[in-house]
Amino acid sequence: MKKLLLMVGLIVTLPSFAGISANVSLTSDYIWRGMTQSDAPAVQGGFDFEADSGFYAGVWGSNVNFNDGAGSELDLYLGYGFEMGGVGVDVGYISYEYIDSDPDATFDETYVGLSMGDFGLSFAFGDADYTEISYAIGDVSISYGDYDNTGSNFLVSYGFSCGAYDCGLAYSDFSADTDSSGDFYYGPDEDALVFSVSASL
Repeated sequence: MKKLLLMVGLIVTLPSFAGISANVSLTSDYIWRGMTQSDAPAVQGGFDFEADSGFYAGVWGSNVNFNDGAGSELDLYLGYGFEMGGVGVDVGYISYEYIDSDPDATFDETYVGLSMGDFGLSFAFGDADYTEISYAIGDVSISYGDYDNTGSNFLVSYGFSCGAYDCGLAYSDFSADTDSSGDFYYGPDEDALVFSVSASL
């Protein structure tokens, strides 16, 4: 709750030149870093604001289900983006809050993202460090990510217009790591074909 109040306070004190936007989407499955978070359709949405200085912050939510009853995820984040020597740099912090679900699932991450043209490279540091590399070819995006002691994932997605809405079709594949006894650290391998429809203001 304190983090949510802090985020609201930041929104209220935004300078007049800050840009505020909203987004909402419906997806056939909520996939995050190759792993399903809902195992069912999910309704998602959030608010973002960005200042001319490069500072940004936002809040985003979705329904989730970790087999302990239906719940909700609320992400609170802030960061700073800038360019240095032709390379885009994004440094930030995000808190993943879970409501009506397992409280032990809540965690925080700090992250650093680098971009040059159509290439992207990001690092997330938290309970388990995560590295991801991505490349965009027009409306098609490809990414590969790897978790410490959890697994790796591959994602290919295609974005296209659906009239007044933005649509996406993506294939995700997660390969789980195992320990010395052959047991999965997280869970079995999984893959998914996901369709989404979104809109932004």
